[in-house]
Amino acid sequence: MRRTGTTRRGALLTAGATAGGLLTACSGGDDDGADDPGSAAAVRAEKALRVRSTRTSRELLRQYDAVLELHPDQATRLTPLRDSVVLHVTALSPPPPEKDGSAKPKPSASASPDGAPVGDVGGAGPTPLVPADPGKAVRELAAAERRSADAHAEALVHAPPELARLLASLAAAGAAHAYLLTKGSSS
Repeated sequence: MRRTGTTRRGALLTAGATAGGLLTACSGGDDDGADDPGSAAAVRAEKALRVRSTRTSRELLRQYDAVLELHPDQATRLTPLRDSVVLHVTALSPPPPEKDGSAKPKPSASASPDGAPVGDVGGAGPTPLVPADPGKAVRELAAAERRSADAHAEALVHAPPELARLLASLAAAGAAHAYLLTKGSSS
């Protein structure tokens, strides 16, 4: 006899189909040129999205730095995750503009969109407050990772395909970092 009602499998299949439909949905086709990847509007929109996403990752990097400054005993656990966030900032940074059609300058792995070195996040705003308890500080860092992952996941809906793939990867990495900070290791 077949079960009636909503099953867990049915609910998951429906949610997956809905999410897939949202990710592949076509836009309304406005005539502002934003649908054409080469248009000036699309280029500006992608750059703005990259800058916002870079800012999100830089804030997370500042949080890591603040926790490591107050709790250097957590360096073994946090440094590999922090280094990964540095790579996220570098990957998100908008490419430098081309000059006179000549060879493109190589993007600097240590510079952000505003020209500040990635590792030097000073001056980007007030230093985040860090709890004196290392466990609570790491839990707050995990929450910051989740917020960053959520922001990247939300931004990918508006991104062109290549940037959307990058943002999806960063969202997944943030979720993995949050897991590692909370459940993946003991401290």
